Amino acid sequence: MRLLRRPEVVQPAVSESERRLFGGPLRYDAGWSNHDYARLEGRLISTLRSMPRMVRGTLRLAWETDRRALLTVAVAEAGQGVTSAVGLLVLSHVLRTLLGAGSPGDRLHAALPALAAGALVAVLGAVLASRSTAAAGRLEPKIERAAHEQYLKAAVEVELEAIEDGEFRRLLDSAQWGPPSARRTVGACVATLGGAISLVATAGVLTVLHPLLLPMLLLIAAPRGWGAMRVAQRRYLSVITWVEHVRAARLIGQLLISRTSAPEVRVHGVGRYLLGHYRNMGEHAEGEATRLAKDKAATELLAAALSGAAALITYGAMGALIVTGRMDLAIAGTAVIAVRTGSASLGALVATTNTLHEESLYVRDLERFVAEAGRRAIPSDGLALPERMGVVRLDDVCFSYPDRDVPALANVTLAVEAGSVVALVGENGSGKSTLVKLLAGLHLPDSGSLTWDGVEVRDADREQVFDRVALLTQDFERWPVTARTNIAIGRPGSDDTEQAAEVVAAARHTGADRVVEKLPNGYETLLARVFRGASELSGGQWQKFGLARTHFRDARVIVVDEPTSALDPEAEIAAFESIRGLAGPQRAVVLVTHRMSGVRYADVIYVLHEGRLVEQGGHEELLALGGRYASMFRMQADQFGQDPRPSIPRQAVAPRKDGSVT
Repeated sequence: MRLLRRPEVVQPAVSESERRLFGGPLRYDAGWSNHDYARLEGRLISTLRSMPRMVRGTLRLAWETDRRALLTVAVAEAGQGVTSAVGLLVLSHVLRTLLGAGSPGDRLHAALPALAAGALVAVLGAVLASRSTAAAGRLEPKIERAAHEQYLKAAVEVELEAIEDGEFRRLLDSAQWGPPSARRTVGACVATLGGAISLVATAGVLTVLHPLLLPMLLLIAAPRGWGAMRVAQRRYLSVITWVEHVRAARLIGQLLISRTSAPEVRVHGVGRYLLGHYRNMGEHAEGEATRLAKDKAATELLAAALSGAAALITYGAMGALIVTGRMDLAIAGTAVIAVRTGSASLGALVATTNTLHEESLYVRDLERFVAEAGRRAIPSDGLALPERMGVVRLDDVCFSYPDRDVPALANVTLAVEAGSVVALVGENGSGKSTLVKLLAGLHLPDSGSLTWDGVEVRDADREQVFDRVALLTQDFERWPVTARTNIAIGRPGSDDTEQAAEVVAAARHTGADRVVEKLPNGYETLLARVFRGASELSGGQWQKFGLARTHFRDARVIVVDEPTSALDPEAEIAAFESIRGLAGPQRAVVLVTHRMSGVRYADVIYVLHEGRLVEQGGHEELLALGGRYASMFRMQADQFGQDPRPSIPRQAVAPRKDGSVT
């Protein structure tokens, strides 16, 4: 009786490795878990009824991507259903002719036209199947590419606040399964459409041949359809129950071969430890696979037995009809073939419909993500900014992150003027990085005013704000592209021939050119160890490339956050000199750093503490004040036993009135 009950989720026993490594049963907060226990439809009819809702999004995408291929698939599948029905009718006529009166030769001669027609119908069906396969094969990768492009486009156009929002991140993670599911949905749609049309055509032919044949088809096919649905349901529920366990085992496998974990794996003996847990978790999951295989075998055996019993009843009824003269042998022979065809079509229809239902869950996730991303997208219009930069001003600005009770910034007022070097100083968590994001237009103030030359950032064209900012953070992206592109990507889209000299100049300005000289292919060297023949850089070398990228961007406001964390003292001095040299009449530098040697020559230093601006002024002025800045400066000086690391005197790098640097 257990096999007849509707499948239900049964939590697996927790393995010892799960307890030891993960503290208990696993539940990943990602895409798969959005559909935990999303059960399949209980009846085939209700599943078929829900098909338009399930596939609407994918069909709309297919129509926009390649409507010719979509129409070809639809027409070809419908044509195959018609040829299947015509083939059965032709077969009935052939059997009736061969079993009729007359000599064998006469009967065969009379059946030749029908046989020829049957052959033509079979050829036409094969041609239609080929056309459907070719069109679907052309359509599937296009749909996946279009869906993935839709996903990525929506992701890159949302506000940074959305990316940092946990709920939106979960939707983003879940939607990543949508594009491959959209591709698989096409195949499932084709198979389901073909199975449904074939089943309807077969049922129609049986009804024409004899009214009692349709109930007979359902009687034989229903058990196999039920069996296929039950197997699919159990498999689906097993997958969603065990997916966290399987992913955890894969995570352990990745840790064993990861480049970053490789030293500890060897020195600390972590390899043997994790490999043992990998084996334990694998053996635990194998028990579930064994249980699932046994259930499948038992369910299919029960379905076959019920179908066999129904077939005996059906064939007995057909025999009675033949004996009583209510059905001739030709119709009976056609009916046997039609019943077998219909039974197979129903079983395949159940399996493909279940697949369609499962894949549609993730396609709908993609649709929900795209809709939500549209609501949280960065506005594409706004007021134009003045061509020449004067000042970026914050007036009583407050900002809070949605998941935090304490504001990240509270009542901050400051100004960044063109031609100046501005330093932001404060301990970790003081609000420096948040302030940088506001200056760059990545976040909007909750209250207060942030203006670019009098234009409120909320009303401004954000694309123009971004275009005027160069951002170099401590964890800036190490792009897996060539050395040249790693610099030129600071302002992508410019012509390669025009940018070549500018790339070299930017590299020379930061010392990256000396790194390039040692690379095997110069500026065309691929900087990514994951590819064959590529090279990797040290942290200090990457920082020089990051500075060169910032120089190449030639923005109005250059923001550098901890730019010298990976540099030695000599390289640090040169880096600060290079950064301060970026300032000009129409360009400001905002420097965020813990190295006091880098901020002492700034035009103005802003000191942040717990999200508030507590001090501001020049280096000597703040030292004389004896406040927080003076305390941090002297603490670092004491650490080195003297003043912090020497810097190039400000006079040596101060910009002239014409914007050049001495």
